[in-house]
Amino acid sequence: MGDNNTKNEENKKFSFTKSNTIKESKGNGFGKSVLIPFCSGIIGAAVVVGTCFGVPSIRSTIFDASIDTKTGTTQSVGTQNLVSLSNYSDTATNVASKVLPSIVGIKVQYTVNSIFTGSQNAVAEGSGIILNKDGYILTNNHVVSSSDSSSFYAVSEASKITVTLYHDPTEYEAKVIGTDSQTDLAVIKIDKNDLTPAELGDSSSVVVGEFAMAVGSPLGMESSVTSGIISAVNRTVNSSDGKTYNLIQTDAAINSGNSGGALVNSQGQVIGINTLKLNGTGVEGMGFAIPINSAKPIFEQLISNGKVTRPYIGLSGRDLTEDLAKANNLVVGVYVVSVEPFSAAEKAGIKAGDVIIGIDGTSIETMDELNNIKNQHKIGDEISLKLNRDGKEIDVKVTLQEQPSENQN
Repeated sequence: MGDNNTKNEENKKFSFTKSNTIKESKGNGFGKSVLIPFCSGIIGAAVVVGTCFGVPSIRSTIFDASIDTKTGTTQSVGTQNLVSLSNYSDTATNVASKVLPSIVGIKVQYTVNSIFTGSQNAVAEGSGIILNKDGYILTNNHVVSSSDSSSFYAVSEASKITVTLYHDPTEYEAKVIGTDSQTDLAVIKIDKNDLTPAELGDSSSVVVGEFAMAVGSPLGMESSVTSGIISAVNRTVNSSDGKTYNLIQTDAAINSGNSGGALVNSQGQVIGINTLKLNGTGVEGMGFAIPINSAKPIFEQLISNGKVTRPYIGLSGRDLTEDLAKANNLVVGVYVVSVEPFSAAEKAGIKAGDVIIGIDGTSIETMDELNNIKNQHKIGDEISLKLNRDGKEIDVKVTLQEQPSENQN
């Protein structure tokens, strides 16, 4: 167990799903008896068919607008001025032609053993981004990691992963270089040279309202593009599997199979990795991508080390709101639910029932705040935690350890 927040937040109206496609490979009863519980229990990638407009409807209020010839033209028709979208179209076609050779389709084969239908072969589909000419490809962890089980079924690790390149029908077998479940990123590699790497942009410069294009293989339809705008940046999202992400929001359509594909800007530069969409009644055009700046140090470590190393305290905690703290005669902060044996927390004397109220002189109230400051440190660094124990404040020194491999996926 890592430094986790055990608090579970329920969302009664909406759910976030990871956008890879699962297909039946063999067996007539697989879809009804296995696929539905598998989708909800394994990858959370429900296929949602919807409509998402990249270019919003042109309202009558902009018919009379004055358009600069560098960004658009107007043509008089009757009493109205119709806006020409030729420049928008040129941008979209130029971006698509630049980025499509750098996006791949991914198929993952595995076995599902069900008490209802026995052993069935299944295939999941997703997308990936070529990182360099030597065959390294970035994708989502949930695209290539399938292993899971319950009392009704067991899903094997991927038995085979294949990659399809742009305008190349050949399926190239890939191997997993490294995965990171915490950020939902993975790197795979195919044995082929002279690939076309994607140009990576700067996600910190992304602004709301700018052009965005999502590229990938939605529903297995390889080399598909959808366009729209950036709807929000630095959006905190809780996924259906309980993880918290800081993402870019877009209204460019992201569907099942888009996971691991690219979100690009008007220069054809990758600014994000498509990973989640919002499902729910009346929901439309709400997709999310991992910012490329936060992905860079992850995939660099995966390529060089096969894993991501992180500083580790070794406790699980729960956020105490003011009401919850008052109801339990405690203070606002992070309630320590458990401490891992032999961990840095145990060695520092932290106990279950303590409330962490500060780190390195900064007051905190949530586990996210604690982790954000902790993750700015390196393994072996010493940090100072301020605890409230039985109504008294104490300071403890913690020497950060490396997060155990079982928490690295």
